[in-house]
Amino acid sequence: MPKEIRMAAAPMQIRDGDDDHPAVIEGYALKFDRQSEIMGSGELSFREHIDPHALDNADMSNVVALFNHDQSQVLGRTGVNLDLKVDETGLKYTLTPPDTQLGRDLLENVRQGIISQSSFAFTIAPDKDAQKWQKSNERGVKYDRTINNIDHLFDVSPVTTPAYPDTEVKVGARSLEQIKSLDQPPEWEVKRRKMLYQLNKEELLKDIE
Repeated sequence: MPKEIRMAAAPMQIRDGDDDHPAVIEGYALKFDRQSEIMGSGELSFREHIDPHALDNADMSNVVALFNHDQSQVLGRTGVNLDLKVDETGLKYTLTPPDTQLGRDLLENVRQGIISQSSFAFTIAPDKDAQKWQKSNERGVKYDRTINNIDHLFDVSPVTTPAYPDTEVKVGARSLEQIKSLDQPPEWEVKRRKMLYQLNKEELLKDIE
């Protein structure tokens, strides 16, 4: 499955520290049952939400905090200075930025409100029930997608772009198969059409005779 990237629904916050406890950045990397912005475009436009049990079996053993998902700008790692906690709201993270230029700049940019959004990168589990697609009744939106099972969480990242960039909205072959099946008529309709076709064909043949 391709790696997917999404913006979090809530802004980050700073919990200021003191001489003994450094300042930390807190936020939700993802929130359950929150409808996304419209993603994709045209025939693949959709909204999605994440099921409250989507992280039950997710691999979150080695998650990093990156700036703008840039592997060269590392801010933290689970087990070191990044804590992740799943609650009824979603996935909450607490990051203690390192005492580096990048860490200090991030704290100041968050304080000033220059950087206020976070994002997360993940993959969907390969089983068929990991996601569900259905047609949407909303004008301008083709489908609704429910993410039921996240396979792997790669990173949580403070980001500078508060949007769902279309270039990051990727769906894999399994998703496309499910979408395609929604546009196919049900089996009973296919059989009915074949029967009608056969009857019409027989009538035409009678007329020829």
